Amino acid sequence: MNPEIRTILLAEDSSADAEMALDALREAKLANPVVHVEDGVEALDYLFCRNSFSGRARGNPAVVLLDIKMPRLDGLEVLQNMRSSEHLKRVPVVILSSSREESDLVHSWNLGVNAYVVKPVDVSQFFSAVQTLGQFWAVLNEFPQE
Repeated sequence: MNPEIRTILLAEDSSADAEMALDALREAKLANPVVHVEDGVEALDYLFCRNSFSGRARGNPAVVLLDIKMPRLDGLEVLQNMRSSEHLKRVPVVILSSSREESDLVHSWNLGVNAYVVKPVDVSQFFSAVQTLGQFWAVLNEFPQE
């Protein structure tokens, strides 16, 4: 795999929302591979290269698209773990959630999220939002050398 092309990590427990996000990223024609995990524990396993992801290629994802309300470990706990880790603290994280709760929004920003996007109910708006996120964070955003 080209070292310049980084993975996009999608942490989403809803299979319908995950499929829509994956479809939107495919339609954006991004070269970045997308890894989908279904909860916060799997997200951290991927990020820290442990358990079922212990053999994956090293390197941080271009961006983490992170749902908040997930089983086992929620997205805010994943974000907190990432920001506490020296090698993950600069990885861009976009909360992609249906939550409009002020406490979720404030907590996300306090933990250092890069963007907070409320999932639109309209499918075309959802596609457009995910495509824009993917193009910006995976293609246009510049990363420092690790």
